[in-house]
Amino acid sequence: MTSHQLSSRKRISPALLAALLASAAFIPSAQAQQAEPPLPAIQVSPAAKKPNHHLPKRNKRVDAKPQPRTAEAPTTAPANPPGHLVTSPTTIPTPVSQIASSITVITGQEIENTQRRTVPDLLLTVPGLNVAPNAPGELTSVFIRGANSNHTKVLIDGIDVSDPSNPSRQFDFGPLTTFGIEQLEVLRGPQGGLYGSDALGGVISITTKTGKGAPQWSTLVEGGSFGTFNQATSVSGSTSDTSYAFSGSHMRVESTPVTPAELLPPGQKRNNDFYDNLTFHGKVSHDFSEMFSLNAVARYTDAHLRYTDNDNYPYANPVQSRSGNRQFSGLLDGVFKLLDGRFNNHFGVTYTDTDRKTSDPYYVTLGYGSTPNSFFHGDRTKVYWRSDLTLLQGQTLVTGVEHETEKGSVDYALYGVAPASGTIQNLGSYAELQSNFFDRFFIVSNVRHDQNDHFGGHDTFRIAPAILFPETDTKLKASYGTGFHAPSIDQLYGPFSANLNLKPEESKGYDYGFEQALFNKRVKFGATWYHNNFNNLIESVPTANPFVYMYENVAFATTHGLEAFASVTLTERLTLRGDYTHTIATDDTLHTELKRRPEHKWSAQAQWAATDSLTLTATALWISSWLDTDPLSGGSIRAPGYQLVNLAANYKVDQNWSVFGRVDNLFDRHYQNPLGYQKTGIGVYGGLRFVTN
Repeated sequence: MTSHQLSSRKRISPALLAALLASAAFIPSAQAQQAEPPLPAIQVSPAAKKPNHHLPKRNKRVDAKPQPRTAEAPTTAPANPPGHLVTSPTTIPTPVSQIASSITVITGQEIENTQRRTVPDLLLTVPGLNVAPNAPGELTSVFIRGANSNHTKVLIDGIDVSDPSNPSRQFDFGPLTTFGIEQLEVLRGPQGGLYGSDALGGVISITTKTGKGAPQWSTLVEGGSFGTFNQATSVSGSTSDTSYAFSGSHMRVESTPVTPAELLPPGQKRNNDFYDNLTFHGKVSHDFSEMFSLNAVARYTDAHLRYTDNDNYPYANPVQSRSGNRQFSGLLDGVFKLLDGRFNNHFGVTYTDTDRKTSDPYYVTLGYGSTPNSFFHGDRTKVYWRSDLTLLQGQTLVTGVEHETEKGSVDYALYGVAPASGTIQNLGSYAELQSNFFDRFFIVSNVRHDQNDHFGGHDTFRIAPAILFPETDTKLKASYGTGFHAPSIDQLYGPFSANLNLKPEESKGYDYGFEQALFNKRVKFGATWYHNNFNNLIESVPTANPFVYMYENVAFATTHGLEAFASVTLTERLTLRGDYTHTIATDDTLHTELKRRPEHKWSAQAQWAATDSLTLTATALWISSWLDTDPLSGGSIRAPGYQLVNLAANYKVDQNWSVFGRVDNLFDRHYQNPLGYQKTGIGVYGGLRFVTN
């Protein structure tokens, strides 16, 4: 298993319906209350607010004047509070306390407090994840519970943003900034029963900010180490029937030292990386009547990177390479509410278009090619219908059908090979039952069938029960699910190792755990044990001709481990939280450790609202050693672990102006992750934020 790795309708098999029907058989006639959702930190709330499964009627415009921070300010709120709503586990907003699946929620307020400017940086401390963040803008891999980096489904406002032209359909987190994010959910474990292909390891779902109340304009300017200069602006608001939110951001890092000294030939100076990112995002929603509303989302990113390659292996090139990445994504979603809001139907379409270009002039200088450029294009169109029907109080049935078309093309002009392209179509249908019995027992069961025009049909499912004991503030939870990853366009049609006979990669996994709150929820702790099996993993293997490789389903892997946390609210202004992840990831084909999966990961965070205006945040991260590839020899080598400490401060000058600053890598640790990519030392940043009343 490497670190980088799509119909006609068919009936769902009776065996797969067992989980769904089992929970349906327990529907009571009297007291069932809520549908269930995903699980976060630790909170058991029997009086959790009942989720609203319908689009609320928007209130008349109100003046939303910012108030000075008080001791109850959200800056020190615990992670995943019990009444917090999440959508990724079930597609329906549900209190996190009712969710059995392992989930971490990061809010926009937390992003503001920690001042993380890229999503990879934000994910570094999330339990169950290992992030290999190269330089700003470079390809960044995220591994959930030891799964491959292409085993994570990534959604932005419900849009699948993975790149069909990527060799393994992996999403590149490198160009993804945090500006404008309202909530980020990390859902761990196989999620094929709801999401279909790609969610073997889990789902990362990002929701951008929605306009609320009177018009509000905000802007941010920030500068600091390594030639960093960031700007962001947004305008948002709502009327009685329309909400809107528009934002734009520009991120520039002019001089990031990436190449380690040992990879520089004698006498050659290091060429630092240059990165520039421009992102625009818009979201509009309009209620035409109490029964029909329309939602629209559009997002555009234009990112450029100048970096140092190693065509002169193992040493770095004296001339830098360039890459460009442009992506447009959009959504149009119509919502029909019937039966007094008990039957909600979504009809819509999503679209993603990605263009990438790389230029490697030094490759031509060495005489290996006649042109420095390579081109990649991928687009995805998905047409869908999704509904949620409240059968009885606390019993909600979710159903959906979606048709997806992926197109991809690659032109490796740099290598002198002919361009290649392909198309993949998939029809998916799914059903899910969410049940709440007496606000104590919650269960979600889902099944899905995908019919693909290349590999045929594939069935997946998931079941996730949770039990709350409000008398002791205890929560017990468990889940079991399956997932798969369809072969990519490059693996089926690409110019180098294509194989039209590939089958989907598959996974099955379970987890179980508990969450406990004490002292009126001021102390919380919990743990989750997990186990995953992966089979039919796709790898490029040699053929009878040692110079020719072909993709084959040849690999197997197992991952298992533990995720644990504890949090303490020392005062109304001061909170502490710690997380620990233990991961054992094994290549069952070669009987070796999987690369870039550290066995141990510790993280801790302290937030202190020192005054009504000043908030301080400290974050610490410790990563143990891991198996990696030696950039000098190409063999396997053990990479040393590393430790990081980051500090951030936010000071509210008045109702409009704020100043902020942070120190990254406080103790100036020098490390590589992955090997061959040097991380920056200590960095100091600061800026101003202006928000209208």
